[in-house]
Amino acid sequence: MLVAEAMTRDIETISPDASLQQAAQKMEELDVGILPVCKGDRLQGVITDRDIIVRGVAAGASPTEVLVQDCMSTDPAWCYEDDQITAALDEMEAGRIRRLMVLDRHERLVGVLALGDIAVKAEADPETGAALAEISRPAAPDRDGRRLRSQT
Repeated sequence: MLVAEAMTRDIETISPDASLQQAAQKMEELDVGILPVCKGDRLQGVITDRDIIVRGVAAGASPTEVLVQDCMSTDPAWCYEDDQITAALDEMEAGRIRRLMVLDRHERLVGVLALGDIAVKAEADPETGAALAEISRPAAPDRDGRRLRSQT
């Protein structure tokens, strides 16, 4: 199965020059915790609700004055829409991430592939199930209580 067959299309994006407040409002309206950051149809990064809190608010930034580009992650994980689901799952497992931005071969953002998309749309098979289980394994604090690690 190809990524294009399972991904979510027609996704909402935000501009890098939008304010953190605008990003948070858009997330609230859409009931999402992540937005792709784009100039036109070109992926520049992603901003998450956690980015807004940790890189913005916790650092004392004004949500109305600080821009998305100041707090976004600039190296989002991505795949191509014509990649196999198994390759996308490998990428998700390697990075222990739950979403991949999806690009076409012209490097334009065309969708997002989430674990939920795969679980709902992909045919269940042992390899897919094992990969989903590994990626979804909960994290636990290290002995020092600060860093997270996978539970085994």
